[in-house]
Amino acid sequence: MSVVDEPSWVSGLDARQRAMLAEMGVKVWAPKSAPAPAAQASTDDTPTRADEGAPARAPATPVAVPRPVTSPAEAVPAPLPAPADPVLPDDRAARIAALDWPSLQETVAACEACGLCRSRRHTVFGVGDSQADWMVIGEAPGEQEDLKGEPFVGPAGQLLDRMLHAVGRSRTEGGERGVYIANVLKCRPPANRNPQPEEVVRCEPYLRRQVALVQPKIILAMGRFAVQSLLRTDEPIGRLRGRVHRYEGVPVIVTYHPAYLLRNPADKAKSWADLCLAMDTVDTQ
Repeated sequence: MSVVDEPSWVSGLDARQRAMLAEMGVKVWAPKSAPAPAAQASTDDTPTRADEGAPARAPATPVAVPRPVTSPAEAVPAPLPAPADPVLPDDRAARIAALDWPSLQETVAACEACGLCRSRRHTVFGVGDSQADWMVIGEAPGEQEDLKGEPFVGPAGQLLDRMLHAVGRSRTEGGERGVYIANVLKCRPPANRNPQPEEVVRCEPYLRRQVALVQPKIILAMGRFAVQSLLRTDEPIGRLRGRVHRYEGVPVIVTYHPAYLLRNPADKAKSWADLCLAMDTVDTQ
């Protein structure tokens, strides 16, 4: 691509941002249009939950919900869980939907809605600019996040910070450079196992309220469980990339978790393409 073809935000990258991209192993380029979705199920989105510094594990079983069957002849797949929490009779989801930021954080800190409360050290609420245009949503806290009470720390968090800096964003700044970062689950699953469907359903009202309070212009869904929770699909990331999806009316761009990229550095260029798509989507709103 010639210089004249570069979008303004590409030509505006400063030396530090270009150095960060180089450190990620990504050449500075930008697609003129959204990349086409992958034509086949890709093995490059290995379905293991990303965790900072954790060794690669065997592919995990996709999140699924028990399928109600009245008889073998009538067996029909059940839909993924509804966004609201249908289990509790006290209208818990509706009460959470009315909370402000301080009340929401206090409620999360005291949450005992699932068994994860018994093994956590800290809840991991979120970090960044609470009025940011960009929102990053990951999967579940890992060991270091559980210790610190902050999402995306350790090597994966450092890579995420470099990725965000490359597009002019930072978790420590506000305004046009701000970003808000949260996870689907607010508590660490024991031994960094995959989130269970009931845990995702019970934690979902918190994330829904965070999105409503932030009111972002774009959401980056990072990792398989983040994508499944937001989009209600079990499609692999490779088939969902390159398109603009929606969550509560907010555009969603699907991309790989930084911990996955640490294990598969060749796919960093794909994540850069996803960031380009996110920037193009915000610019055209």
